[in-house]
This record gives sequence, C-alpha cells and structure tokens, in this order.
Amino acid sequence: MKKIVIFASGSGTNAENIIKYFVKTKIGTVAAVFTNNPSAQVIDRAKNYGVATEIFSKAELIEGEVLQTINNIQPDWIVLAGFLLKFPENIIAAYPNKIINIHPALLPKYGGKGMYGMNIHKAIVDNKEKETGITIHYVNENYDEGNIIFQQSVILTGDETPEEVAAKIHELEQKYFPEVIEKLLAN
Repeated sequence: MKKIVIFASGSGTNAENIIKYFVKTKIGTVAAVFTNNPSAQVIDRAKNYGVATEIFSKAELIEGEVLQTINNIQPDWIVLAGFLLKFPENIIAAYPNKIINIHPALLPKYGGKGMYGMNIHKAIVDNKEKETGITIHYVNENYDEGNIIFQQSVILTGDETPEEVAAKIHELEQKYFPEVIEKLLAN
C-alpha cells in the first residue's frame, strides 16, 4: 500500500477528507499529518482516525529535521492541503515530482505569496471574476508555479460574497482532491 504524508496548517477539512477517502481504498493510506501550527484543528482530525501527527517549527522545516522525519516514513507522495509556509527546497529535491498542492483558484491567476484562503476569494469577488475553481499542481521552489495536474472551475453569478465563493471552492476540493491523489498513486 502506498503511503501519503499530508502537510496542513489549519482546520484540516481537506486532510480529513483525504484520510477518510483512503481508509476505504486498497491503494494508499495517510501515514502521517505534519503541521507547523501546534493549535491546528488538523491535529485532532488526524488523531480521530489514528493517523500519526508531527508538529514542527519553521526552523526545523528549514534546517532539515522535518526531511529526516519524512525520510523515516518513506512516503510515496507528499500532499499539501492548506499548508501556508513556503515548502523548502531540500524536501522538494528529495521528492521530485512527488509533492502536490491544492490552490483555491485557477492558476496562474491569484497565486503567489499571500494568496491563500479568504485573501483569494475576496480578490476574486473584488475583480468580478466570472469563474473560479481549484488547481492541483506539483510543488516547486516558487509559490504556486509548479506544473498543473488538474483544474476544475465553477461559474460565479457576480453577486457572491467571498464566503459563498469559499463554500463553492470547498465543494470542489472535497470532491476532486482525493480522486486526483488516487490517480497519482495508481501511476
């Protein structure tokens, strides 16, 4: 069975959805959830499913201690699901084309440093975009610039609030993120 490691910084709804999805499959399992936020809800969500959690500091991420822990697990894939820190080059180099991220917009629009969560949804509403969506992409050394694996869009009426846009994006994330991961595991 292939092993997945998830990195998350916040509530962990996508992480929990991925864990639940792979509990039902024979192809993969979530071996651990890593977080830089000791008060993140993702910790409790992972523990509810018996998934190991690793809490680390930004320094431990940059200085290589996190890479050592990942290497001990030997994952087949690393999945960023609401992880807000820039992913370090040492891990990217150790796991080339084995790290993916989900972004709550149609890249290349609304990507880059500071573009996450409600910041994106507010910008989409402010710019009166006619559609938005999700992008699942490989992680490279730059925010949101890795090769795109999958995109799914949703039409906007023009009168949504940022919160309503967020709800539409969340539905797409919940449906498609685990499915795309499963296809990657199968290759």
